[in-house]
Order: sequence, then C-alpha cells, then structure tokens
Amino acid sequence: MPNSFYPIKTVTLIMTGASGAQYGLRLLEELINAKIKVYLLLSRPAQVVINMETDLKLPSRAKDIAQFFAKRYSADEGQLSVFEKEQWLAPIASGSGVADATVVCPCTTGTLSSIAIGSSRNLLERAADVALKERKQLILVVRETPLSEIHLENMLKLARMGATIMPANPGFYHSPKTLDDIVDFMVARLLDHLNLDHKLLPMWGE
Repeated sequence: MPNSFYPIKTVTLIMTGASGAQYGLRLLEELINAKIKVYLLLSRPAQVVINMETDLKLPSRAKDIAQFFAKRYSADEGQLSVFEKEQWLAPIASGSGVADATVVCPCTTGTLSSIAIGSSRNLLERAADVALKERKQLILVVRETPLSEIHLENMLKLARMGATIMPANPGFYHSPKTLDDIVDFMVARLLDHLNLDHKLLPMWGE
C-alpha cells in the first residue's frame, strides 16, 4: 500500500476539466510555498474551466504556463515544471521518475474511469497509472454529483488499489465566511494527507 508518512519532496498535480479549478490552484500555491517540487499537468478542458471560474487568463503553451505560475506564486528556479499531455519523455511517464505523490484535483469522472482501467492514452493518465504501479500515493479529488453506479464502482476499484478517493466535499464546521475559506478546507485536507504542515485550517478541537 502507498506510504503517506515518508517526507514528500515531489508532487505531480493533475488538473482536469471538472468544476473546482480553485481547489487545484490553491493546492499548487501551497505546494510551492512548502518548497515542494511540482510537476503540473493541465488538460485543455482544465484550462477552459480555469478561464471560466477564475479571473486568470492562462497562456496556451506549457512553457508559458510554467512561467506564469512561477511568477504568480514566487516559485524557486526549477521548482515548477509544466508538461504537455503528449510529452512522453517527461520523468513522470516512467517509474524511475515518478513523484512521491500524485494528486488529480479536480478530477473528472472521465479521468477517474481512464485511471481505473489503466488506459494511459496521454501523460495525465500515464502519470496516475505509474503512481499506482509504483505504489506511490495517489489522491483523486472527484468533482461530480450525483454519482452513478459506474462512478462508484470506479472509485471502489481504485480505493482497493490503494488510491485515496477524496471528493470535493468541504465541511462547514469551521464557519466559513468566504469562498476562499471553503476552498481552503479541502486543500487543508489534501495537505494533511500529503503530510505537509499548513495553517489553512485548525485541527479538530483546536
């Protein structure tokens, strides 16, 4: 089973076209702040959703996206790499270069299905497939409602393989006042599972 207790140094962050781009963007910011090396993959639908749900206007090429986010979040030189979905020579396409953890946030049910059957048709799917085969941590932030029997079966299948299924399902016991507070709830839970310190949300009872 994947071990989430060893120190995390590298994370592959995959953003797909589900609603909830803010979750992935906030996680990216926190990973960079934590000095984690990030391999970022954005599907074309993810870029469309980011442009719809936020005031960001991303460039289209991976190299330019890397520069955009590195400047926005003050990343160290070489800390953030962005790959095209057909960039098969990327390190995360192989078990020898797999990241310590892989997070799909947000995760469409189509991506969920592709990972569950191991299709590996592009680098996004391949990176998740490699994480599974190498017994690395894989977290899927599924964003869909309602869930069909197909979706539930795919989640169960992946959970049995060792993946963590973490639907975008924020709690409200911390009395959120803003949308950012709601986003931070989910990102805090993700950071908890990555064993990374944060100040986004107090622990229960504090």
